[in-house]
Amino acid sequence: MDWNFKEGVPIYAQIIDQIRLMIASGAFSPGDKLPSVRELAVDAGVNPNTMQRALAQLERDGLLHAERTRGRFVTEEESTLKDLKESLGKECIRDLFVQLGRLGMNREEIIDAVTNYEEESTHGNA
Repeated sequence: MDWNFKEGVPIYAQIIDQIRLMIASGAFSPGDKLPSVRELAVDAGVNPNTMQRALAQLERDGLLHAERTRGRFVTEEESTLKDLKESLGKECIRDLFVQLGRLGMNREEIIDAVTNYEEESTHGNA
């Protein structure tokens, strides 16, 4: 896996965000078994306690579930996965509006730009 960490944001929070994205994008499919805490920690270059903290939060959020002797698995609950995708989509849209707003674009200009981009990409011009 490709782990990217930024300064100024707690590592465990970034792990949570990255695993959420992996689940939403299908890198981890519903029902998939995750590697062990130690394997994930080594892969990410973080302390196993940090990885354990992130995975425990993902369990509390309902995205993962643990089976005592078998490990952790991605939820197969369709509504939870749908909610995850919707939440991440809203975050992307919010970020887009913030970034384009910084460029001086107003709401209508942003919506026009998105609509034009979508139309161009649909017709193979993007």
